[in-house]
Amino acid sequence: MTDVSISAVDNGKSRHQIEVADETLTFRSVRIDDLTPTGAQLAAAAGFKPAQSVVVLQFLPNGELEDIRDTEVVDLRHSHGHFIIVETDAIYPITIDGQDFQWPATIITGATLRKLGEVPADKDLYLERVDEPDRLIGATDTVNLSKKGIESFISRQKKTWKLQVQDVVLVFDEDHVKVRDAIVKAGYDPDKPYIITLKTSAGKEDVTVDYIVDLTRPGIEKIRLTPGGINNGEAQNALRHQFNLLPVDDRFLNSLGLPWETIIDNGTRWLLIYGYRVPEGYSASEITLAIQVPTGYPAAEIDMFFTLPKLLLRSGAAVPQTEGNAVIAGTTYSRWSRHRTSIAPWNPATDNIQSHLALVSGALEKDVGA
Repeated sequence: MTDVSISAVDNGKSRHQIEVADETLTFRSVRIDDLTPTGAQLAAAAGFKPAQSVVVLQFLPNGELEDIRDTEVVDLRHSHGHFIIVETDAIYPITIDGQDFQWPATIITGATLRKLGEVPADKDLYLERVDEPDRLIGATDTVNLSKKGIESFISRQKKTWKLQVQDVVLVFDEDHVKVRDAIVKAGYDPDKPYIITLKTSAGKEDVTVDYIVDLTRPGIEKIRLTPGGINNGEAQNALRHQFNLLPVDDRFLNSLGLPWETIIDNGTRWLLIYGYRVPEGYSASEITLAIQVPTGYPAAEIDMFFTLPKLLLRSGAAVPQTEGNAVIAGTTYSRWSRHRTSIAPWNPATDNIQSHLALVSGALEKDVGA
């Protein structure tokens, strides 16, 4: 603060500027001639008449508010002075984070409390209560201070929730979020024809952009966006179906929204799925997925799977048991040696392309900890 010249004070010629707030803590500048005014003079400078019942509160250097009586003198020679001056017939004591304040109105809003107590934006404000949960005070909420006793308020770090969209981890203040809003916040276009998969600790489910995600469920929920209707150039324009799958396979593969074809190469039957999305953490985000379909399928088991390109971990490290290769239609694919166990063997009555792709998805996620 800038000191005001003592000689000017002695000559009675100085004018000083103070900041005066109303009950909403909206400040305005007020000029005053006397650098040692009384409470009554401060009220008069703020525009109040002697007949009005006015309360003058001064902000102290430690942030607390002090009640200034009508005849009490305030020294402004070393301070600009910040005051709350309002017409009222009472003042009400409150505490905010242990700091004492006096408020000149029966009602106070959450926004005013936050401003008065300088509560940072990353904290919530609560009204402390006995024998019941503390009350969260929003910006537009009001608190009645006319009850007996001193109302105490306390700030706490805001609780946040996380949601991962593709490889983007988002943080939300609210515990429920619409899928569309999360996709936009992650930087993606929600109007593209994505296949949207929500992964939680309870499993996976396909959802729409209007689905509301409950972020209070354990773990970080993940949303995976698989592009639908991908155009892969020549592959899209010349899809081959050189052998038939089961009708249930056709329906499932068409539901993916991805181009696929069946080919026979050197007597081996292959299912090729283009634009297959893999979890974050690999050297590529999309692959051509190849599955060898034995002649005796579904009585004969489908085993392993093959990728183009060869997938490495994002760190550059190789993925275990992917050293083998297979040449399909003149192109070399990387073989993933992933097999069923005796605990859950192939069952011709229930297993098909869809159940094998579940094995593929699980294997891809396991190696990156997805």
